[in-house]
Amino acid sequence: MISFNSFDLAKFNSYRLDARCAKAFFPETEYDLLQIYQKNPVIKKIVIGNGNNIILSREWYDEYFIIFNGTFNKVEINGNEIMAEAGATMLQLSEIALQNSLSGFEIFYDIPSSVGGAVVMNAGASGEEIKDLLIKVRYLDLEDMKFKELVRNDIKFEYRNSYFQKNPDKIVLKAWFKLTPGDRERIKDKMEAIKTTRWAKQPREYPNCGSVFKRPRGRFVGPMIDELGLRGFTIGGAQISEKHSGFIINTGGANGSDILAIVHEMKRRVKEHYGILLEMEQVII
Repeated sequence: MISFNSFDLAKFNSYRLDARCAKAFFPETEYDLLQIYQKNPVIKKIVIGNGNNIILSREWYDEYFIIFNGTFNKVEINGNEIMAEAGATMLQLSEIALQNSLSGFEIFYDIPSSVGGAVVMNAGASGEEIKDLLIKVRYLDLEDMKFKELVRNDIKFEYRNSYFQKNPDKIVLKAWFKLTPGDRERIKDKMEAIKTTRWAKQPREYPNCGSVFKRPRGRFVGPMIDELGLRGFTIGGAQISEKHSGFIINTGGANGSDILAIVHEMKRRVKEHYGILLEMEQVII
């Protein structure tokens, strides 16, 4: 296990916000994770994956960060089933599935997320969700410091939500997925088509964390923001993307306060005009 003091988090959050934490751990095994909690019982810990769905609201954290990124990322295949540790990426899984002519992960090919993060938030797009492929999850329960498993039907998945999101003291460690045998060329074509479509619509040229808000029932966030004239709205180095107004981008030098100020303004204006309270998809830390 590797650990660092006064660790720079800029490369571990997709907004590329400048922030540091008192200490960061990169666990490689379940035993490593247990050791972090047992040897540091008093200090609060924050667990992140690739940092693709978080807003770092502060420039300094006294808390310790546990980061599943570059470690704890083993992937194993058994027939049409895939086991992946929390630090593996959905890109990694979709490419392995392609190599083995397995279909199901195509929609996740260009969704930047760790496996752990995807399970916690029930990641998805175009009507497909991670829960549709999931068999079971192994996790560490901080309540009694024991390793446990849950099958899909007991995880209580909802739209961009799950048992693990509602219970942050349950840390996702591994997930098992069941895919479907398919034609490799068709799988590859679908992956490339999805990537092309996303890059055409989304501001991938700037640091961002994807959709800021969950989609309200019967509405889309982007068109509401456009109708309010907020496309391109800027505070500091943060901006509502002119390419996709459901996204906030870092145009350079943004901090967490800039992004949260824009979030507040978007929520305020939408509530005032439409009577809809937008719900965050991104997690504020």
